[in-house]
Amino acid sequence: MRRPLDGAGTVHENQGSMYVMGIMSREKKILKTGVLLLAAVLLCVPGVMNRRAGEVAASNMTDSKKIAITFDDGPHPYYTEQLLDGLKERGVKATFFVTGQHVEEHPEVIRRMSEEGHLIGNHTYSHIQLSDSNEEVFKEELIRTNELIEDLIGQEVQYVRPPYGSWDKKFEKELNMFPVMWTIDPLDWCSDNAASIARKVTSKAKENAIILMHDEYKSTVTAALQVIDQLQEEGYEFVTVDELLFD
Repeated sequence: MRRPLDGAGTVHENQGSMYVMGIMSREKKILKTGVLLLAAVLLCVPGVMNRRAGEVAASNMTDSKKIAITFDDGPHPYYTEQLLDGLKERGVKATFFVTGQHVEEHPEVIRRMSEEGHLIGNHTYSHIQLSDSNEEVFKEELIRTNELIEDLIGQEVQYVRPPYGSWDKKFEKELNMFPVMWTIDPLDWCSDNAASIARKVTSKAKENAIILMHDEYKSTVTAALQVIDQLQEEGYEFVTVDELLFD
């Protein structure tokens, strides 16, 4: 039987409905809040993961790219000293392939190179180019230059930059020396335009490259330091050739 809709009944039914609706409303709010919280959690977790992944990626991106800068024909009594000053200011280690004649003339520069952590290699005694007719003389120049360097720094010389790239592999076994060539040659010896020399290097720079320069010229010193500044900004780490080739 239907309940009569008198005034009192209506009031009671309406109050009951309002009470039930109030409960349902609160439950909906609680449910809605829970859904929102759950959604936030679901959204935040990937966000944290993405952020962490981004941090890892950023960390990996900061890993330096190794590159080596090398200098032939020195040491020069003035320009090599300037170059060493610039390298020290920048915390850069380089490789110097020196001639025996210049070692004899400027032993103090050789000592400084060694003390400041640079690698010193052999560039023959007189910058002689190997040919079929002078193999023994070439070998003797390597041995003589090794002895001069070793007497100054107390370390065995293991690396050689053969002038003009002319080399015979038999010397590797006979002298226990490793030849080091190059991948970037800006021909700095035939230009006094430091900016142009620097551009030739930086435009070809890539990881594990070996840069060939000569520390006998003012323009080379200026260009080399410009190259170092720019490539360090690009994330390169300058290392000696032994680190580049064998680490």
